This record gives sequence, C-alpha cells and structure tokens, in this order.
Amino acid sequence: MKSVSLPIFSEAKAAAEKPQGWPLLRLGFRPFYLGGALVAAIWVPLWLMLYLGHPLVPTAVPALFWHAHEMLFGFATAIIVGFLMTAGKNWTGLATPRGPALGALALLWLAARVASLTGPGWLYALLDVALLPVVALILARLLWRAGNHRNLPLAGILLLLAVANGVFHLAALGWLEVPALTPLYAGLALITMIESVMAGRVIPAFTMAVNPGLRIVANSTLERSTLGLTAVALAWWVLAPTHILGAMLLGSAAVLQVLRLRGWRSRLSLNRPILWILHAAYAWMPLGLACLALAQMGWLAPSVGVHALALGTTGGLIIGMVTRTARGHTGRPLQVSKLEVTAYALVMLAALVRLAGALLPTAFYPLSLMLAASAWSLAFALYLAKFTPWLMQTRLDGKDG
Repeated sequence: MKSVSLPIFSEAKAAAEKPQGWPLLRLGFRPFYLGGALVAAIWVPLWLMLYLGHPLVPTAVPALFWHAHEMLFGFATAIIVGFLMTAGKNWTGLATPRGPALGALALLWLAARVASLTGPGWLYALLDVALLPVVALILARLLWRAGNHRNLPLAGILLLLAVANGVFHLAALGWLEVPALTPLYAGLALITMIESVMAGRVIPAFTMAVNPGLRIVANSTLERSTLGLTAVALAWWVLAPTHILGAMLLGSAAVLQVLRLRGWRSRLSLNRPILWILHAAYAWMPLGLACLALAQMGWLAPSVGVHALALGTTGGLIIGMVTRTARGHTGRPLQVSKLEVTAYALVMLAALVRLAGALLPTAFYPLSLMLAASAWSLAFALYLAKFTPWLMQTRLDGKDG
C-alpha cells in the first residue's frame, strides 16, 4: 500500500505546486503591490501640481482631501490588502483569492482610483468603500476556518478602516456633519496600529534570522502596554479635543515604543539594508507620536506628526516590505540591489525633507514639498522599474504563487 500511495501523494503535491493561470493573478501581492506603487509614484507629483495651482485633472473631492485620502486608502490600503491576501495563505494553509476573483478585487480598487479623478463623488464613494469590507470578510473567514484566532483582530481593524472610509465619503459629499479630516486621521491611526502589530512579529523574527544565536524574547507586559496605550492615545488624538491629557497619552506611548524598538537590537541590522529599512521606518513611529503630543500642547502643527507617521513609518515599512516579500514570493534571494537601497534612502529622505519643510520658515515650504515629492516618487518609480517584470512572471523556482 505504501509503495502505491506515496508516489500518488507526491504527484498530487507536485501538480498543486505547478503554476496556474496568469502570473499577475496568482497571489494577492502581485496586483496590489504593483497598483499601490503606481499610485505612490504618480499621485504625489499630481498632488504637487494641484497644490502649486497647476491642476492637470479635476478631483472628485477637494484636492487636499483627495491627496490625504488616496495616500491612505489608495496607496497604503492596496499594500495592506496585497500583504494580507498573501500572508493569509501562509497563516492558514488555505487558498486566498486568485485568478478571476483576485482580478475582480484589483479592478474594484483600480476603478475607485479612476473615479477619484473623474467623479462623480457618489460613484467614487461607492467604488472606494466596497473593497475593504469584502477583504475583511475573506480574511476573517480564512482565519476562522483555520482556527487562527490570533490574527482575527486584523480583520476587525480592516472593518474599522472601512467605517472610517465610509465616514470620509459621507462628509466629503456633505451628507454627514463631520470634519473630513477626522476620518482621515482615523484611517492613519488604524494603519499605524496594523503596522505596530505586524512589526512586532516580523522585525524581531527577521533580525534573529540573519543573526545566528540571537534570541529576542518579547516582554509580554511591554508588548501589551505599548499596543494598548498606542491605541488609546491615537483614539484620543482622533476623537477628543486637544488637551494636556492627550499630550501625556501620546508622549507615554512614544516612550513605550522606543523601549520596544530598543529590544529589537537595531544595531545588528546596519549591514543589511533589507533589514535596516524596517528598523529605521519603525523609529519614525515614536517620533510621530511625540510630535502629535507636542501638537496637543500647541507647540507644533499636527501635520508634522501626521507626516512622520505617514511618510516615515508607513512609507518606510511599505518600501521595505514590498521589496522583501516580493523577492521571497517570486523565488528570489533576500539580498537587495543598489537600486533598492536607493529607493529606501529616498523614502527616508522624503520624510526628513517633508518634516523639515514644516519647521522651516514658510518661504522654504514649496521647495521642501517639491524635494520630498520628487524623492518619494522616484523611490517607487525605481521599485516599479525593477519589480514590475518580476510581478508579472512565474516564480524563478517554477512554483505556483
């Protein structure tokens, strides 16, 4: 019996691993990383032209809101969806959407991006709001079937992101009396929480993987305190008026985030760019929280903390993860080229210049915007130049995915 069953099992396993369908639609990271990087590379220069008074196209909502919304719910959300639709398969051993189903999700995302420029506003809202609830339900179903309850909160955060997105569109359409910036801040806060949760899992693991013998043991009390206080502090920032208590919450969360990052042994990553970009990006999180604390005191503009989190943390973690995971899932070595290192440096430069521009005299502000936008756009253009062919081709090892 054994001599018969083993070959059959091996043949079935080999057949399951053979590439199936168009490479771009075999796994979630492929279309969503490509689309997210395109938005990052094109939308920011487009926003700069709008800001400087040279509109190339109209936008379905006021230009400032369009820019903030598209960076959160167009760019960052695309990368999050691509990551979760890929990681979900690894976490559960169950198939995530592929082929026509994945193509439908990607086209829905793309249609919303087109509608953001063409309107009308109600169509933009309808298309844009539809994606996240679907993805949240897909992820929750996979995790529940596999008994992977540890990651179920991520599906919950996606639903909260969907709510924030819906509130934004209702406010932008004038159907809800809420400042449009409030749900955008909520979106940034929720994305920051996703990053805080996932970074705590992957950054120490990646650091240990390249340093034989190194053990990074998470302090459970510090982990729970950091995540809990960060969530409370960000909720205060979004929902409550500026107050000394908000400053204390945000400042305390920043301190705990620094202590958490110290335990990840960042110095050991300095000779590995694919790793140091993740440590460097995460360092922007306590800085951003501290800047928001100072804004609660009236000592800084809120935009300083917002851009520290949005460009430094979110942008840095994204450029680090979309290179690392795309390399791994296309069967390539986890050793980045000079082009990728340049992209890392450009994203960090964009964050530094954007924050400096907010602190320097107003005469320098337009120049700082142009420099930051150029660095950011070039970083993701470099990513597209290198990774677009890879994302559209079969894995190097011939496996499916």
